[in-house]
Amino acid sequence: MSGGLLQLEDIPQLNMNKKILNRILKKSRHPGLLEALTEKLSLTDLQSLLLKVYQTKSQKLTPKDLVTQYSQNRFVKPAQIDPREIIKFDLHAYSLLPKEFSILELSPVCPLGTNSVLAPISQNNTVSTIRNTEVCSDPTGVLAIECALRRQTLYSQNPRSTKTIKLGTSSRVLRAQAFDEPAAFAHFRIFALCTAGRDQGSFLFEIESLIEQINYYLELLTKADAIHFDVKGVRVLFVIYNLDFLNNFESKILHPLKSIHPQIQFEIDTDNNSGREYYSLLRFQMFAQNAAGEECFLIDGGFTDWTQQLLSNKKERLLTSGMGSERFIYCFGKKNMEY
Repeated sequence: MSGGLLQLEDIPQLNMNKKILNRILKKSRHPGLLEALTEKLSLTDLQSLLLKVYQTKSQKLTPKDLVTQYSQNRFVKPAQIDPREIIKFDLHAYSLLPKEFSILELSPVCPLGTNSVLAPISQNNTVSTIRNTEVCSDPTGVLAIECALRRQTLYSQNPRSTKTIKLGTSSRVLRAQAFDEPAAFAHFRIFALCTAGRDQGSFLFEIESLIEQINYYLELLTKADAIHFDVKGVRVLFVIYNLDFLNNFESKILHPLKSIHPQIQFEIDTDNNSGREYYSLLRFQMFAQNAAGEECFLIDGGFTDWTQQLLSNKKERLLTSGMGSERFIYCFGKKNMEY
């Protein structure tokens, strides 16, 4: 997913869930229970049933149970990053964002299946709710849906509209799977961008949108000293999946970027298939070194087919990206943090 490691299906976890499920079905003495709930009930009927189940369960809870849940459940604990640092970063990020980008404050929940339907992400990696929604685990999927709706409005006015939609957000997300590293929080903020448009031929949309987003993130990182974050050794990795796009890449993208950012290290990888199930055409990643000399993975982005899926239109184009802003603050501002 944008802004962090791709959440590809965790097979061992799924096998464990299958064992648990078999135990539950056996204990219920209703072997057809799962089929009844998933195949015979509509989503709205299932919602009504589960609301009653959780209403009954919650009536049996005590204040002591709430304390126990709060102390043990990693999903409900407060963020580990000072909110003043987060606000400082967001103000800095928004101040540099090109005026063409519309800034949105997203809902904490999004449609059920937002990530698993559009991308190869297990639904187990999100926190589903009993109201047929899921807690947002990646804002780029939600921004893609918003882009699709706005592009659909443009199509109603002009079926061949090439007007570009540009959206940005700083959004708190919640991810179900646990990673064994200090900066992998259960919930955290991601600063995300989406640029949506229509194929204009000769990779024109791709070239313009990619240069704009790369330029933005590089300015964000190289000017981070303005908010007292010491960022060094910025590196940009382009993983290119399409050979036709590669033929245009060096002259149309790499040379212009190098002329603007001569101090930045740019790398190209055409043999790496990492993320190919998620991205198409190209993926980019950004890394930077902190004061201790540690290189941190900060930004993940690339082209996806999500608006093509959402609008059933192969001419649609979309570039998504995200930066783990709390991860950035953790890696580059430890002197300001207390843990």
